[in-house]
Amino acid sequence: MKTINALELAIAAWFVVASTTAWSQTGDAASAPAGAQSASAMTASGTVASKGRKADRALRRRVYAAIGKNKGISAGDISITAKDGAVKLNGTVTEAGQIGEAEVIARSVPGVTSVTNRLSVKKPFGGT
Repeated sequence: MKTINALELAIAAWFVVASTTAWSQTGDAASAPAGAQSASAMTASGTVASKGRKADRALRRRVYAAIGKNKGISAGDISITAKDGAVKLNGTVTEAGQIGEAEVIARSVPGVTSVTNRLSVKKPFGGT
């Protein structure tokens, strides 16, 4: 009976050690070569990813503020997303000329590398 209990204890201890080793390998970037860290390993700490998100949010706010300064464009119906300098404009405007104008304003904001313009003209309720 004592040998069976000892064997069960040894097997349980082995499972604990094996699972602990498996868990520790997933976040271990020290074993990888110096230049071979993947993007997921670099963002595991959150510092690289959070700096990128902060920069993207700041750029989005600057673009939104620049479009909002133009009284001819209703910025309330425009959504702006930014990622690594690439800006996307989505939503509606009241006149066709405002589509190009919003794109020109967005391109003029420092830090913008490209603009994808998906704006459309808002149709009246009658659908015509």
